[in-house]
Amino acid sequence: MIIRFLLLFVFIASHSYSLVRLGVDVFFSEGMIEGIKGKRIGLVTNHTGVNRELVFTYELFLKQREKAPLVALFSPEHGFFGQKGAAVDCKDLMLLRNIPIFSLYGATRRPTSEMLQGVDVLVYDIQDVGCRPYTYTTTLFYVMEEAAKRKIPVIVLDRPNPLGGLLTDGPMLEEGVRSFIGYIDVPYCHGMTIGELARYFNEEYKIQCDLQVIPMKGWSRNMSFRDTGLFWIPTSPYIPEPETPLFYATTGLIGELGILNIGIGYTLPFKIVGAPWIHAEEFARKLNQQKLPGVRFVPFYFKPIYGLYKEEECQGVLIVVVDVSLVKPVRVQQFILGVVKSMYPQKIEEQLAALPDLKKKLFCQAAGGGQMFSIFQTERYPAWKMVEHHRDKRELFLEKRKKHLLY
Repeated sequence: MIIRFLLLFVFIASHSYSLVRLGVDVFFSEGMIEGIKGKRIGLVTNHTGVNRELVFTYELFLKQREKAPLVALFSPEHGFFGQKGAAVDCKDLMLLRNIPIFSLYGATRRPTSEMLQGVDVLVYDIQDVGCRPYTYTTTLFYVMEEAAKRKIPVIVLDRPNPLGGLLTDGPMLEEGVRSFIGYIDVPYCHGMTIGELARYFNEEYKIQCDLQVIPMKGWSRNMSFRDTGLFWIPTSPYIPEPETPLFYATTGLIGELGILNIGIGYTLPFKIVGAPWIHAEEFARKLNQQKLPGVRFVPFYFKPIYGLYKEEECQGVLIVVVDVSLVKPVRVQQFILGVVKSMYPQKIEEQLAALPDLKKKLFCQAAGGGQMFSIFQTERYPAWKMVEHHRDKRELFLEKRKKHLLY
């Protein structure tokens, strides 16, 4: 009986492991490199650029150097190896196997003519988290714009959206706050893969980039990342697990305000919300009374070791996802803000009055506009007004995106 169980486990595990083939797997296993034979390659990637067997994409190109030599590497925010929390200036040029690594975060966020000298084709392979403010997508869009100016083709090796392909939630982007943490008009949670976003951007913004997206095989829109059978590589220091992107979408905007600690500086990034002036049991009770689908709130006590409220005793809630298929993460954080405002109106008023202009600007850029901040500041019970914000625009987006979907 034990042997049967082990054999069944091995079969299920191996089947799950082989379920999804990434764009990089398809590209190399199906000989697509022949289409760029003799071309010099610039690869936009980082530590998340691996195939399903955890071989780095740059290693795969190096093995094919006689067909298509790899001449330049480009890295996004957090650096080529994903360890950086701050800007990496492009002057800090690194070499990997005698290939230059150019940073696209810091003083220079777009590939320059000097960086692109000798590059015939640009290939992009980075894992995204499915939320508009995450800057890896903006790096792709900047690359596409610069490539279009220079008539350099771009190949995007597609990867799963860890939030799946069905979840759309949160406000759209208003043109006036377009920035590095929000470059195209899609919802905060857009439900698209990086390849689909590239197609959307190229056509809807008329970039005219010579774009080719290599789709995955075996991926469907209802998959969580764990459903894919793929291994998760932390996309940045605070996104350690495949479930973390969902929590990032649940509290990330709150964190931009700098009023509540969201687990940054503690061991549960994006999974808790609290402050020294919150009463945990009452906060949890009022949040659970909202009966938000798919989530529960547990009273939680913690002391951050760095960051906001460092070394202060904080109370708040631990967010527990009980049904991922029902969760609307942006709605959850809108209700968290709403409940905090209704419980502690005087405290919130004082905090917002003291908010630095830069913090307010970053919140508005991440939120997609200034309306959410205005609602939160002026309304005693702001949750539903924030939820309804841009509802009609989201519905129009769902129609517009259909022609760009690959799965």
